[in-house]
Order: sequence, then structure tokens, then C-alpha cells
Amino acid sequence: MKYEKVAVGGTFDYMHDGHKAILSKAYEIGERVQVGIVSDQKNLEKDSAGIRPLDKRLAELKEFLKKQEWLKRTEIEVISDPFGPAVESKKLEAIVVSEETRQGAEKINEIRSERDLDPLDIVEIPLVLADDGRPVSSIRIRYDEIDVHGNIKKDERKISDYG
Repeated sequence: MKYEKVAVGGTFDYMHDGHKAILSKAYEIGERVQVGIVSDQKNLEKDSAGIRPLDKRLAELKEFLKKQEWLKRTEIEVISDPFGPAVESKKLEAIVVSEETRQGAEKINEIRSERDLDPLDIVEIPLVLADDGRPVSSIRIRYDEIDVHGNIKKDERKISDYG
């Protein structure tokens, strides 16, 4: 393990393969992992319309972490802004992101710099792609385009063959 304490955050709506990949990387490189899970507040930048209630998302997250035997190495914090404790924790050393969330980590480092804190190492994982080559996301799952593994649910070709 490379770091004492690593951060990762998100809505964790529909525990999909992208979430599992980012969490796996965090536990691979960190002894302890601080997981920020977005609260039920809807004033965040990301499309939060339709996100499942916090209690359901939190239960699914904890169940996944327990199955992986990672729960004992975890600190879960409900966050109500895009940065959470990552902008103030002196113990954090790195943050795991995807290509889509890298900008947020860079902003966190700007704020940390303003507060005379060391920047976090940014560890970027590749996006997990669905069968159609587009990223797996909770929004796509919510709209029933794909399942949590990125398998296509609506086959547009079949629909157009009969049109």
C-alpha cells in the first residue's frame, strides 16, 4: 500500500462497476479510505434529480464494502458540498478520481493550497465503459439504458429493424 489515507467521493447511486472500480483502486493504494457520499441535498452541480435517498445508497455502499472486507478500513462521511473533508483533512494523502471527476480533485488541491495544506496526489482511473463504449453511469442506469455492469438494456438496432 502506498498511502496511509486516501479519499474517494460520489453519490454512489446504483452501485455500478464504475463505483466498484474507483473504490477498488482506493483500497488497493490506501491503508484507510475516507468515502464521501453525497447527502440528499439537491443543490450540487451534478445532475442530482432522481438520485435515490441517502439511506438506500449508504446501505448499498456499506454492503459492497462489507463483502469486500473493506469496512474496517473505511470512514464514511456524508457530504453536502462537492469537496467534503478533502479540503481540510491533514491526514489525507491522495484522492482517487475518474477522468470525469479529475477537475473536482484539482479544485480541492487549489483550496488546500489556500489553506496551507499539502496537495493530494491525484490517482486517476480510466472510465468503465458500457457495451456501447460510453461510460457506465448512474444516470444511464436510472434511465434504464444499461444495467450496473454496463450491459445494454435497450437495443436500438432491433427497434429500428422493425421501424
